Amino acid sequence: MILNKKILKFEIDLDFVLIAITTSLKDYRICFLINKYLHFNFTKTTDLSVELSQNTDPVYFSMYTDSWEASGADFYFIANKGSEGYLIPEMNKTDYFLMVKNYIDDEDLDNLLSGLNKIPEIVAAVKIDPKKVKSRENLLF
Repeated sequence: MILNKKILKFEIDLDFVLIAITTSLKDYRICFLINKYLHFNFTKTTDLSVELSQNTDPVYFSMYTDSWEASGADFYFIANKGSEGYLIPEMNKTDYFLMVKNYIDDEDLDNLLSGLNKIPEIVAAVKIDPKKVKSRENLLF
């Protein structure tokens, strides 16, 4: 008896921009500075809950959100270090991620990156390709 075998390919939708931010500041301090210098309005929301491995308790990561009504872009400022580990373990030198969902045009993105890097307390803010992140499933929420 011959059985037909079908292979199902599953592609994760990584339709967002990801910026890695390195700074020594606490989450509330860096959000305050981003709000002040870049005219955002980041507010604290419920921590992001992620199960880093099966059959373990979820790990919680501090999260702040903002959105631009004009373009519909949603911004998520997420701590990389959580209650019990890293959101993206292979990037353990990164302190925070700024995720932009929906749409941001290239000029706005360049201005955002430039503005972040002008904040003296930020060591570096760099755009990351989500497809190259090994633990990218942790960024899906």
